[in-house]
Amino acid sequence: MTRLPSLATSWGLLWFLLHNGAPAFGQGQSALKEEPKIQDNSFLVEEAYNQERGVVQHISTFSRMWNSKDWSYSFTQEWPAPRNWRHQLSYTVLAMHAGAYRDSAGGLGDTIFNYRYQVVGSGESRVAFAPRLSVMLPTGDVGAGRGVGSVGVQTNLPVSIVLHRRIVTHWNAGGAFVPQAQNADHFRAGSVGYNLGQSVIFVAHPRVHLMLETCVGGFQSVAQSGQTTWSRSAYMSPGVRWAYNFKSGLQIVPGVALPLGIGSSAGEQGVLLYLSFEHPFGASAER
Repeated sequence: MTRLPSLATSWGLLWFLLHNGAPAFGQGQSALKEEPKIQDNSFLVEEAYNQERGVVQHISTFSRMWNSKDWSYSFTQEWPAPRNWRHQLSYTVLAMHAGAYRDSAGGLGDTIFNYRYQVVGSGESRVAFAPRLSVMLPTGDVGAGRGVGSVGVQTNLPVSIVLHRRIVTHWNAGGAFVPQAQNADHFRAGSVGYNLGQSVIFVAHPRVHLMLETCVGGFQSVAQSGQTTWSRSAYMSPGVRWAYNFKSGLQIVPGVALPLGIGSSAGEQGVLLYLSFEHPFGASAER
């Protein structure tokens, strides 16, 4: 799943924005294998699992931070390549409001197109690696704090490791570059950013997971022509997700988390809501 930029708080959250699963009590392993797992449904930290062939996912995430008054909503749709699931295409549409721009309203943010390649493993292996390359399009209003004002690129390197049938970890490291970023006064400068993330998923039940995600990031904002300043954010976010599986192949996964600022973001807190719909399409849906 793909994630992304006050411009420090909301963008910072969006940046970060089971092989053997545990059988339910009283269930055998064979019963578990017949039931779809919750897998590529983290909130802030990206997993290294591409979509299965013939399966599309629709992901909505909403976050609201209390101190900064920032809020953001993102919609992502992920599609596997028709003939080779190792290639995955997706896009993210963002709506947001930056609390620092009190006179502005919420609106469209920048739009992101993503390509990811499954280099190692899959959702059925203990170790998986699927690097992503993204292009950011400047569809947001810079004057309202909803965008960076220029085309940019971002990359992320997600690694997923199953430690135990009940414990899965995900690790992220990535960066971004916007060659002609812009601020509200229309000054421009080259801007870079980075993101680091780590999560631990505990399989309390095949359809209920407890989560602890930690993410750290930084992004340069334009101060004057050719000059930038750093904005940094750090969060620890406990959460829970659960699944509803249907005979048609549809899986619905809601979730909720409570991001808490740490380090440079100490004192900030908020709520994050998640909702995913995943289902077969085309010939896969007819089988």
